[in-house]
Amino acid sequence: MNDPIGDMLTRIRNAQMRGKSIVETPASKLRAWVLDVLMDEGYIRGYEKTTGSDGHPAIEISLKYYEGEPVIRELKRVSKPGRRVYMGVSDIPSVRQGLGVSIVSTPRGVMSDVNARAANVGGEVLCTVF
Repeated sequence: MNDPIGDMLTRIRNAQMRGKSIVETPASKLRAWVLDVLMDEGYIRGYEKTTGSDGHPAIEISLKYYEGEPVIRELKRVSKPGRRVYMGVSDIPSVRQGLGVSIVSTPRGVMSDVNARAANVGGEVLCTVF
């Protein structure tokens, strides 16, 4: 698999289109850090590290819905394996005038765009969520 973050985001999108409450993805530290940001921002209920059906480590993500509609309306991958997108602290995009969140991988860890601006660090923009 070339793009594990893109794979996880696609699994979340597909599960929400089908109305699933839980989706499973292979486990990795980077995926867990991205899920931490999604959980802190209130886009998912939470996640739990488990063992998958194939015996490998996995993460079960509990999706969040409001009045039957998914809380996550839009989930886009920004930095891809073929084209990495790095931005300084002043260039980090604001998603939908601050209603959404950009997830940024910085030297101080994976964090939301608001936290990256507060910490005055830039980095690789992984994805945007609205």
